[in-house]
Amino acid sequence: MNYQWYPGHMTKAKRMMQENIKLIDLVIELVDARIPLSSRNPDIDELAGNKSRIVLLNKSDLADPHFNKQWTAYFQEKGAHVLEINSKSGAGVKSIQGLVQEACKEKIERDRKRGIVNRPVRAMVVGIPNVGKSTFINSFAGKACAKTGNKPGVTKGKQWIKLNKGLELLDTPGILWPKFEDQEVGKHLAFIGSMNDEIIIMEELACDLIQELTALYPQALKERYGLEQLGQSIDVLRGIAESRKCYAKGEELDLLKASNLLVDDFRSGKLGRVTMERP
Repeated sequence: MNYQWYPGHMTKAKRMMQENIKLIDLVIELVDARIPLSSRNPDIDELAGNKSRIVLLNKSDLADPHFNKQWTAYFQEKGAHVLEINSKSGAGVKSIQGLVQEACKEKIERDRKRGIVNRPVRAMVVGIPNVGKSTFINSFAGKACAKTGNKPGVTKGKQWIKLNKGLELLDTPGILWPKFEDQEVGKHLAFIGSMNDEIIIMEELACDLIQELTALYPQALKERYGLEQLGQSIDVLRGIAESRKCYAKGEELDLLKASNLLVDDFRSGKLGRVTMERP
């Protein structure tokens, strides 16, 4: 299956971000801790230019803690300020205010020398669809000020959110990029739900997911579905359908139902803490 998704509103959203970048002191980028590279939009680097950067490894509670540490070190080496967070539970979110001050200390110092005090830091929050931006903003602000949803593309326009005297956030829509050069990237984005599921053949996605989990976390599949051994992806999918009693009519296995179940289990962390990419 060819993984591609770039609806028209994303072109408009990218243009809006380009127009607003001159108002910004800091770019806060959310990535999914399970696929930290695939969930980074390469256009953001170009867009952000020389702005200060914070990378938030969101959904870090769903990712392998060993690799969370490695990815934190990886992004720090690239010059970003990095933090592991879980925007749903709020874990790590309180530390962001201090990180903003740290990332923008040169700008704050410059303002102070010019006699400008209390000018808030203006940060643009960016990330791909379904990476948890709106949940993060609501958690950070302590109130529901951004629309949230577990479908990609809930945030359609921009909105400024004043968090406190020292910080204003510009929420932006989740955008992908026009063409995935590497289909591994597209596949990983489909795994976490950053593409529209309606354009995806779920049985193929499930088989791709089984293949990757078999290579990286075989025990997770065995334990979750009571499988004694793993083989061809399609056979594993049949095994999942049997173990979860996914039948269409009579004794016929419902592989679509089993595929949806597997993908949902992965996305919600029921297969344990899984990281698909290594730094």
